[in-house]
Amino acid sequence: MSSFLAPAKINLALHVVGRRGDRYHLIETLAVFTGFGDRITVSPSQRDEFRVAGPYGDGIPLDSGNLVLKARDAFRMAFPGGAPLSVILEKNLPPSSGIGGGSSDAAAMLRALRRHHDATLSDEALLEVAAKLGADLPMCLAARPLIARGIGERVEILRDFPSLPMVLVNPGVEVSTPAVFRALSKRDNAPLPSPPPSDPKDFFAWLEQTRNDLQLPACGIAPAISDVLRALENLGAAFARMSGSGATCFGLFETMDAAQNGAGLIRERQPDWFVTATRSMASTEDPDDGN
Repeated sequence: MSSFLAPAKINLALHVVGRRGDRYHLIETLAVFTGFGDRITVSPSQRDEFRVAGPYGDGIPLDSGNLVLKARDAFRMAFPGGAPLSVILEKNLPPSSGIGGGSSDAAAMLRALRRHHDATLSDEALLEVAAKLGADLPMCLAARPLIARGIGERVEILRDFPSLPMVLVNPGVEVSTPAVFRALSKRDNAPLPSPPPSDPKDFFAWLEQTRNDLQLPACGIAPAISDVLRALENLGAAFARMSGSGATCFGLFETMDAAQNGAGLIRERQPDWFVTATRSMASTEDPDDGN
């Protein structure tokens, strides 16, 4: 049996910079991955099995509509001969919440299959499979601080990027990504500024120059997002913003103690919200360490 973290993907900045002829939006994003997320557990079995557990397991499809099973089947098409496996998806992240849950689950499934089928498979070989499953998969397969461009498929790993203490908050609202993109008033916005500095003080100044172009339209669709951002700011977050297309927001804090204290206060005031204190993984960290 082996277990693989499917970390939350946090878009610290997300600029919409154009749209292709096929109507896919072009983006530039700075993304990091957290120590908190879903988890894929895989073990040998007499036949293929798939189960979902965890606080957000209810309503997750158990058939081919689940991206985890799509990843399993795509891997087997590319690399035949694997043995049957029992797969458990522990769903700790709220679905449709702008933090890459389904894509990260699928990426963890691909990494698990490589370990069980052929650990010598290259990252490039796995990336070919991942790219066919969705624009977020190359980012989630990398699972390190990165800049992504195009529709998300062009990934540049950042070196010497630090770990960032943060609080993730979701008000229990699912936001439709297509609806948010449709509500955009402008699709050819300015790109990200020059590469982010690794020094924390310089980084926060850099981050202030960036945007999430999806935040304003998402707040129009789900006003509770604005309530979350205010709650994070009122608790002393050094920086607060929505991730992805929402509705999850993040607040960056100077220390983990400050993040944990802030998360506790929000839980007391909003017991129905999803709230967790975590930290982003630094460039040197591997989500699969220990497997």
